[in-house]
Amino acid sequence: MFLFKKIPSISTNEIERKLAEKVTIIDVREPHEFVNGHIPGAKNVPLNKVRNYQPKGKIYVICQSGMRSKRATKELIQNGFDAVNIKGGMLRYSGATRGGKY
Repeated sequence: MFLFKKIPSISTNEIERKLAEKVTIIDVREPHEFVNGHIPGAKNVPLNKVRNYQPKGKIYVICQSGMRSKRATKELIQNGFDAVNIKGGMLRYSGATRGGKY
């Protein structure tokens, strides 16, 4: 029998409230997606580069819909980092953005 650990996740509403705390957010979409609109202060670390990323402290991970960020969060946790997936991704995020429009 396989045991699956649940990936820690929060909603886009919850991350909006946390933005005042100066949290660390990485956006794992491709650069051309990132420039079309992202959460202010988010750092672009495409999914294929997450394995080399060395965050300090708790990190929140977002993508377009939540699938890539879930994979990235799982990989970060397996590498010993404190990571949280943002469910629903930018498609559900309704807060302020930089770059393009959502």
